[in-house]
Amino acid sequence: MNWRIVARMLGLLGLLVGGSMLFSLPWAFPLFGQVEHVEVAGLRGIVGAMGCSLFISGLLYLWGRTDQKTILRKEAFAVVGLGWILAGILGALPFVLSGSQRAVGIPMSPADAIFESISGFTTTGASVLSQLEDPNMLPRCVLFWRCFTHWLGGMGIIVLFVAILGQLGAGGKAMLKREVPGPITESVRPRVRETALTMWAIYVVLTFIQTTLLCLEGVPVYHSLCHSFGTMATGGFSTFNKSARYFNGGAVEATIVIFMILAGVNFSLYYLMVRKHGSANDWKNRIQVLFRDVEFRAYLLFITVVTLLITASLIFNKTYAPLSALRHALFATVSVITTTGFGTEDFAQWNEFSKGLLLFLMFVGGCAGSTAGGIKVIRWLILTHVLQFELEHAFRPNVVRPVKLGQTVVHESVSRDILVYFCMIMLIFTFSLLTLITIEPDAQWLSTPGSAKEHKLLDCASAVASTLNNVGPGLGLVGPASNYSNFSPQGKLLLTMLMLLGRLELFAILVLFTPRFWRSQ
Repeated sequence: MNWRIVARMLGLLGLLVGGSMLFSLPWAFPLFGQVEHVEVAGLRGIVGAMGCSLFISGLLYLWGRTDQKTILRKEAFAVVGLGWILAGILGALPFVLSGSQRAVGIPMSPADAIFESISGFTTTGASVLSQLEDPNMLPRCVLFWRCFTHWLGGMGIIVLFVAILGQLGAGGKAMLKREVPGPITESVRPRVRETALTMWAIYVVLTFIQTTLLCLEGVPVYHSLCHSFGTMATGGFSTFNKSARYFNGGAVEATIVIFMILAGVNFSLYYLMVRKHGSANDWKNRIQVLFRDVEFRAYLLFITVVTLLITASLIFNKTYAPLSALRHALFATVSVITTTGFGTEDFAQWNEFSKGLLLFLMFVGGCAGSTAGGIKVIRWLILTHVLQFELEHAFRPNVVRPVKLGQTVVHESVSRDILVYFCMIMLIFTFSLLTLITIEPDAQWLSTPGSAKEHKLLDCASAVASTLNNVGPGLGLVGPASNYSNFSPQGKLLLTMLMLLGRLELFAILVLFTPRFWRSQ
């Protein structure tokens, strides 16, 4: 392991994170006028965090700048894994230095701040905060930084890093693959920097379009930006305690649904649409790029079928009138499958069938190469084909047939990797659930209103599933109307690690705990 190269890259990455805090400063000055008294602490926190970030990152860069060798695969893994941890720690500084509170009279602890920061960067959207609209609890500029971490982490701070630097060789390609994960991806091209720049450009344009639409629909610029960050990053941080329910339906809710769906699509398809040869006005062929993709069609099918099933269930149980049932079912389905986490209703109060479908969707996730979390639709498709082949192989042992996804033959190594990934997800989920149940005191459930000791298993299982799949809100104690503040500091740190594992699809974090990875040879 070449530590100087890793330090140099981490230093540059830290400078990027620290410098990005600059965008939060104007929101401490309403209309660029005199700073409000309640924003003084927020301004102090942002400036202090920038100073600390630049100092720490500067030291790392100065130590490693003498080694200008090209980054290799092993160093690329280290930069991705350690880079996300470093970004989470630096991103937590504004919360701590501003004296932000997670509840009345209860300041955010370091565990709370790191949880909130990494939840933002990993686009999980899980939170420990309960009074978002009170500037005395959370300054306006710090609240903006909280939402901006979503946007940085959505397309990926490493992708932005590669786009800015470029010329990173094979290591840059490996870094980009870790950030745009998936078993089959066309996003990583020989021109790595061009790919990263194009994908970030698409991401910026979609964010700009959504922000403009929300402004035209009457949402103030500040809230439009914050909700666009949460939507395009599929994160779900809101500036309101009621989340998307604050807008009370209408065009704003419809806009958020549409852009959540767009954010859950493989950005490689947008890349291919932009790069497609032919007439600039040949939109028909460009749109066909989407619908020729098997994963995209399956993604839309998942949304349609689950929405209809939940709608029927809500109508049958007389929870809502038909149109309201369809509206809330569509929003919840899209929010969960894209792992965004915005909410219009507390689906934790719905019937068991609806909650079961939503719990399943937490593991499905969006498309590979999107900003969504979860296992990804394409992995479920390939797993289904592999299981079908194995069933046939049981009574036709001599049959030889390649696994195909549409017209694409899936290589045997890809099928093996997917089976390994499913096994690891289940093992990590089981181990984390047992650990969380063990370290969380039973008294926590006895002292929480509306909860009980017998609900501990469901609450912990939901919390593990939500954080591992970067969903955010879950069921029970961590439902859309609640948060994660009731968990102990050690429980929050465990859930924080699960967010990182889910965002980087396990390996970039797990290798950090492998002694052989750090050896020179």
